[in-house]
Amino acid sequence: MANAASGMAVNDDCKLKFMELKAKRTYRFIVYKIEEKSKEVIVEKLGEPAQTYEDFTASLPENECRYAVFDYDFFTQENTPKSRIFFVAWSPDTSRVRNKMIYASSKDRFKRELDGIQVELQATDPSEMSLDVFNSRVL
Repeated sequence: MANAASGMAVNDDCKLKFMELKAKRTYRFIVYKIEEKSKEVIVEKLGEPAQTYEDFTASLPENECRYAVFDYDFFTQENTPKSRIFFVAWSPDTSRVRNKMIYASSKDRFKRELDGIQVELQATDPSEMSLDVFNSRVL
């Protein structure tokens, strides 16, 4: 188990599932949660390849922070299919201050554990991670 700078450990499953998403495209998205009692980052939800962006956003809690990875498919201006792996730091304005602080202090170290992230988004409300935002970051 890797140890994050904030004292948060990273469960090995987090990296394993990310590698499966990256190499085999086994998942569309992964939602990660910090388990405060055990002080570790764990996998909370796995999105099947057929799931959509809407399924992804619906899996993020309204009032709690999460980390997430989303495999975003798009077409370039030349109409070539591509994909980018997004890391989303979800920190809604309505979440508890302590929750936001724990996620903020652990983010960079956790992100380094996931080798292959191509784009990072910080979102405090759904509009900050809309499909328009995703498109603007890849085109």
